[in-house]
Amino acid sequence: SIKLIQEIPISLPEMKEKLSEVEARDKELSFRSNKVKDYLNKIVKLDKKASLELKEKLVSLDIPRLKDRQIIKIVDVLPEDIEDLKAVFTGEVTTITQENMEKILDAVKSFGQKSKSRK
Repeated sequence: SIKLIQEIPISLPEMKEKLSEVEARDKELSFRSNKVKDYLNKIVKLDKKASLELKEKLVSLDIPRLKDRQIIKIVDVLPEDIEDLKAVFTGEVTTITQENMEKILDAVKSFGQKSKSRK
């Protein structure tokens, strides 16, 4: 059996890169991996470099109770308004102040512009 040593959330652009590494190594992806690749190609909004920059920017805001997995979800979703951002926290017991939500949205805004210019 496989033993889980550590669980670290990764963004969709990071997952896309890892999948490319697996494809290069194995020369071919399985059916399920190809489905994931197709999905990632359709949904990923930022490249890995930009996603890591945004992640660092969000971490540097030092918002209380904001968890790594939530930061990754914000990077993946690129919420455009308070309602989109609140959706990221649905089902969570985390409470983020309105002021901190505005800081998050300000940080995400410039990266949202980058994603629109890539399309």
